[in-house]
Amino acid sequence: MSTHTMQYDEYDAYEGREGGERPAVARRTEEPPYAWRAPFTSYFYREVGYTLTGLPVAVVGFAVAVAMFSFGLGTFVTVLGLPVLAGLTAAARGFGGLERARVRGLLALDVPAPAPVRAVRPGTWGAITARLADAAGWKAVLYQVVMLPWAILSMAVSLVFLCVGWTLALYPVYHWVFPRYVDWPGYRVFDFTGSDGVRHEYYIESPLQIAGVCLLGMLFVFLTPQLVRGLTNVNRFAARGLLGG
Repeated sequence: MSTHTMQYDEYDAYEGREGGERPAVARRTEEPPYAWRAPFTSYFYREVGYTLTGLPVAVVGFAVAVAMFSFGLGTFVTVLGLPVLAGLTAAARGFGGLERARVRGLLALDVPAPAPVRAVRPGTWGAITARLADAAGWKAVLYQVVMLPWAILSMAVSLVFLCVGWTLALYPVYHWVFPRYVDWPGYRVFDFTGSDGVRHEYYIESPLQIAGVCLLGMLFVFLTPQLVRGLTNVNRFAARGLLGG
């Protein structure tokens, strides 16, 4: 395996531990396909599935994080605020575990879980203070907050490019629908009457036009997997940095 591949596939998920233990690493469980195969592989559609399902997960995580943080901060001067903030880090770890599972199953990246929280002092107060000092928990909170805008962008871009690409690429297959059912010679791009009273209309109907639309669609089809991979690489990087050990 080349040095470049090692650097790309393995990421040091731990900054180091006492005692000289070997650090755990995030590793790919599957290699991405070549560009010419990508639109027809399950790898690509799992990535698309990740971007499409990521928005509802991100909305719930964001709502829980903001609500608990706001309530905990607002009641910080009372005894109630500290358990709420401790519960926030615990909930964020739970969301982090869900996200690592999604990343493992859909993005083919196995991110090791952070070390469990260990209370220094016994009792309820010791557990609360341990949660409050849990760096991994607070990083998971940060992940829930900052990744919501990216989830919105990723879903929108993935869905638009995927639908546009296949709609254009398959135009020769359903071109016959327009003259048969809507009395158009082909797909109508525009139809309007100008201020001078002249009607302007444009239909995609000739073989050359149909072939051009199909080629444009195929360009989108082969471009979309690379675009989606770029979007999901941001999620991989964020999961490594904020949800790993």
